[in-house]
Amino acid sequence: MVSYRLITGKSIGLRSFVENKINSVTNLGRAILDSSSVKKGSQEFHNIVFLHHSTGNNLIQQGGVRQLMQNAGYNFWDHGFNYQGLRGPDGKKAGYSYKIPGDNTEPDGFHKIFTQSEYSLPLNAYSGLLQHDVIIFKSCFAPANQIKSDEQLEQYKAWYLEIRDEIDQHPEKIFIILTIPPLNPAETNPEEAARARAFAEWLISDEYLAGHANLFAFDFYDYLAENDPASPEYSMLREAYRTGTDSHPNQSANQYIGPLFAAFITETIEGYQSTVLARE
Repeated sequence: MVSYRLITGKSIGLRSFVENKINSVTNLGRAILDSSSVKKGSQEFHNIVFLHHSTGNNLIQQGGVRQLMQNAGYNFWDHGFNYQGLRGPDGKKAGYSYKIPGDNTEPDGFHKIFTQSEYSLPLNAYSGLLQHDVIIFKSCFAPANQIKSDEQLEQYKAWYLEIRDEIDQHPEKIFIILTIPPLNPAETNPEEAARARAFAEWLISDEYLAGHANLFAFDFYDYLAENDPASPEYSMLREAYRTGTDSHPNQSANQYIGPLFAAFITETIEGYQSTVLARE
């Protein structure tokens, strides 16, 4: 190691490597120790987790989603970037993350999560999410909605079909997908925007959802997108919901959509519970 540094003038990063390993073990230990507490819920399907990044965080905070869910009697957990980790129903950080691989919540990242091995303890991201009864997940606008070709769009669909296959194995859970938010006109073009719309419409279609009773989709995209085909900004983030060139939906958007999202979650749970009871 000394020779390497003398010759190259570079460090091999041994200290960082060791620190990362220690942090990873510590994170896993905290997640395992907290597992029974996370799984505990007062009623069936009342333990919810929402996996997101920045747009999801803004929807929760500015849209009052956590408080609305708490008022309805649900335990609403959420997970942002790995450095932020898991937050409990009280909004406080749990002190660990589910170690989302590569911090990737794009379509390929979700495919990787949903094809991980399952364990009774939160030894990986998927096993962590499965501690909850209702699993909600979404990608951010970029690069997920910068769909460069029809082939890329078809690859997205192929990944989500495999995700659906895995969801079918867990009828004891409810899964809710949020369609991906549209991009600001400054960050996209009509061709990419058209593919983004096509993907959102496919995710909420019978082609994707029909026959999969525990899989649902909240059309976040449709609430945010310009839906006038005559507009040059068709299928892009609508003017009222954007600030400058930023693709993050603004506070007005989140304040409007937050209660709709919370209502969708509760109605979905109540509807699925009724279906399960009818079967019994």
